Amino acid sequence: MQLRKMMVMLAALSSMSLALTACGDDATTVESCTSDTDCSSNFCNTAAGVCMDTCESGSDCADSEKNCAVLAGSSNTQKVCQCQTNQLCNSGDTTDLVCGTVSKRCEEPGSTPEGCTKDADCGAGNTCNTTTGVCSPAATTCTGEGKATCAYGSACYSGTCSAPPAPTCENYQNFGNKAALGTTGPIIFKVATTSAEPNSTFCANAGTSTKRVKITISAYADTAWPATSAGLNGFLYVLVNGTAQAPSISSSSGNYTVSGNRADIVANLCVLPSSNTASLGYYFTGGNFACHQANY
Repeated sequence: MQLRKMMVMLAALSSMSLALTACGDDATTVESCTSDTDCSSNFCNTAAGVCMDTCESGSDCADSEKNCAVLAGSSNTQKVCQCQTNQLCNSGDTTDLVCGTVSKRCEEPGSTPEGCTKDADCGAGNTCNTTTGVCSPAATTCTGEGKATCAYGSACYSGTCSAPPAPTCENYQNFGNKAALGTTGPIIFKVATTSAEPNSTFCANAGTSTKRVKITISAYADTAWPATSAGLNGFLYVLVNGTAQAPSISSSSGNYTVSGNRADIVANLCVLPSSNTASLGYYFTGGNFACHQANY
């Protein structure tokens, strides 16, 4: 009888030991979440969908996630334990963990969203914080012009982020290669008539079309612009009949200006002296189509 009681007690102790081990394993498992209330620590990294361990100093954190700091891009000012390098993530018995770009937790590769490097990596209506690698909803109000703080594909018009004007000109209607358009290439946000004047020298090869008209096309891109206009591959001018051709851009100073993600390109037309208007179309491969009625 005594032996039976002892066996029952040992079995119970063994079960308790297993339960404690399981609890310990669960404590180190990264919890998934959509809000702070989903986490025992009351801190959810919503960009990665994982809970974070809160801390006051690095001594509160595991050796693999020793950086105790406010999470970049979060509105929550509570400090949390964060990883810093893949090497530190594998300071124990593991060899294949990585420090998540967005999660800032040690994790299996691909287990949480990868960090963005440009707006095109984010979904529609979102922009990329290249410092944190986190996508977030784009602003709806803005200042200035061009991309400003708007989502890629939109631009700032009178303090509001909106899509560039939809093309309705004949140039666009007759253009047969609409598959070449999109919202990931350079985005044209403004086209303006700059000047028109007789210039038989510049238009020497245009026969009787001796009036030179300058059109400034303003666009932004999330990749670096080429050093000179000669490197503008995929930038095309579309005639009224829908035919696309390379625009005429002078190599002289002032006809191609780059400032950050913006480029201002001066394209030229040679028209008859009596001409005072022209329907124009411009686009970049992968970008939007811009119509412009030039009056001069």
